[in-house]
Amino acid sequence: MRKIFSCDIFFRMLYWVKIKTKYRSGNYVSVDIFGCLRFFFYLKTERRMYMVEFITNVNSAVNGFVWGVPMLVLLVGTGILMTILTKFFQLSHLGHWFKNTVGGIFHDKHVTKHTEAGDQSISQFQSLCTALAATIGTGNIVGVASALVAGGPGAIFWMWVVAFFGMMTNYSENVLGIYYRRRNSRGEWSGGAMYYLKDGLGSYKGCKQIGAVLAVLFSAFCLLASFGIGNMTQANSISGAVQTVFGVPVEVCGVILTVLSLIIILGGIKTISKVSSVVVPGMAVFYIIAGFICILINIQNVPHGLYMIFMMAFNPQAIGGGVLGTITVTVMNSMRYGVARGCFSNEAGLGSAAITAAAATTDDPVRQGYINMTGTFWDTIVVCSITGLTIASSGVLGTTDASGAPLKGIALTMAAFSTQIGIIGTYIVAIGIILFAYSTIIGWEYHGEKAWEYLFGTHKFNMVYRIIFSLVVYVGATQTLDLVWNLSDIANALMAIPNLISLLVLSPVIKEEVVRFQAVLEREKAEKAAAKEAAIEERAGI
Repeated sequence: MRKIFSCDIFFRMLYWVKIKTKYRSGNYVSVDIFGCLRFFFYLKTERRMYMVEFITNVNSAVNGFVWGVPMLVLLVGTGILMTILTKFFQLSHLGHWFKNTVGGIFHDKHVTKHTEAGDQSISQFQSLCTALAATIGTGNIVGVASALVAGGPGAIFWMWVVAFFGMMTNYSENVLGIYYRRRNSRGEWSGGAMYYLKDGLGSYKGCKQIGAVLAVLFSAFCLLASFGIGNMTQANSISGAVQTVFGVPVEVCGVILTVLSLIIILGGIKTISKVSSVVVPGMAVFYIIAGFICILINIQNVPHGLYMIFMMAFNPQAIGGGVLGTITVTVMNSMRYGVARGCFSNEAGLGSAAITAAAATTDDPVRQGYINMTGTFWDTIVVCSITGLTIASSGVLGTTDASGAPLKGIALTMAAFSTQIGIIGTYIVAIGIILFAYSTIIGWEYHGEKAWEYLFGTHKFNMVYRIIFSLVVYVGATQTLDLVWNLSDIANALMAIPNLISLLVLSPVIKEEVVRFQAVLEREKAEKAAAKEAAIEERAGI
């Protein structure tokens, strides 16, 4: 009785705690979170279980709707529209953006260094690596394997398609994120979908309140996603892999992850970006080399693997009626799962990448936009393709385990890597999962932190978020999270909807920026040519 009374007093005190979000107009929205917790506490165990089951069923239905065909059409369609409006910018400026990403690391100090010593922003390369840290995760290993099981090898082709057009969706987000960014009182850049929703979409006649509301909704869903797909699910994948492969208890793994996360996160974007700029290239090179070794060992099967990817994307009947062992494939399934997993992997259209892009030191929104859009290329075209080709050429797709169930997810990827190189392949995949998932945790922390900052209207409470986020890592590492996975998918979709709406409405701004930047490139090209000619004349003594 005393325990119940004490809990009642506790929840009564918390009942008055409100999270208040201030719009530019001065209106407030209050969310009574602790009142809901108090209500849930008093439910009997049976009723709590029933409620959890009910929430799970509702969540599954909502998840199927928000990630249904209309959502996928909206995601891909937005990318197609931006590609047409910019005259295939990702192809026409291929050499330029490649030179300024990979090449820029070695020859352009502005790509890797700050322009001002005391600047609170990060370098262009650090911005790209931080965005990649949040993007390259379990989807590159587990997601690709799941797509191959559900949609066959043809799903890889559709992942390539969605990545090609997704580059322009990503590019558009990044441009707008920098275009509408602002500095907070600490001198840090703050930007992202919430700002171009409020200031961009909200600038249109009659859309001020709509833009403000959508900005708050985006921030709220981004905050939820940071704890879900950006934190707990990733920590759970790490602890599961460590326990299975290395025999380390999940509790021990959870403590280590929490401490490591806290050390890095407390330093803010400066520390996160420094760690990301080292970890991301290192883990990507490690996984790519390992994948290439597996592919080269199975080089005689690669042509057939590529044949299956292209043929089963359009005509599965041409290959044994579309049956691979236990897997039956249709064109619709191939397209559906390829597009869905591609979007899930590269996150183009969610609006999260714009938050990181806005933190970069740059003199032009478009310049940083085409640098950060390469994140979609590296994530899907490169890393996901390594996983897909390794599986497709290994011959393990469609095989079963000891119980007769078809191999899927991480088990399928481990089997593909282990076909030719033995137990080492299992360790490679496990290490890949650990590195990819951990980088996602620290990358998504920054996304959630900026959403938190926007909701509270100040950076003063950011440290509270960092501590909470780090502690949640332990929860994710030690608990079963089937429901969290599904809720995270919904949060991601609900982030994408307002973001894609703003991209479509603000597409004229994006087009204008591309046209303007083309003139900038022509001017810079002319200035370089003139400087080169002057140097030649000077050496000649003219």
